[in-house]
Amino acid sequence: MNCSRCRGLMVEDHFLDFEGTLGHMWTTGHRCMNCGHVHDPVIEQHRLARVKTVPALPSGEPDYQDEEVHLGSESYIARAA
Repeated sequence: MNCSRCRGLMVEDHFLDFEGTLGHMWTTGHRCMNCGHVHDPVIEQHRLARVKTVPALPSGEPDYQDEEVHLGSESYIARAA
């Protein structure tokens, strides 16, 4: 198995799961010998759960068209006469 980060060698490793539903339990996963990247089913589940798509405008520029702009007294510059 090759590392998804650096393409290094992944070896099987044993980890202690402190957050398990049944208390502390051992689990197996893979660790990269080059960069130390860890791949195991629990970490992969959390990574997939966090993946969200962010809609982007075609131009790549933010659209502020519908936002209100409130200018307070801090936006005026007093000039000495």
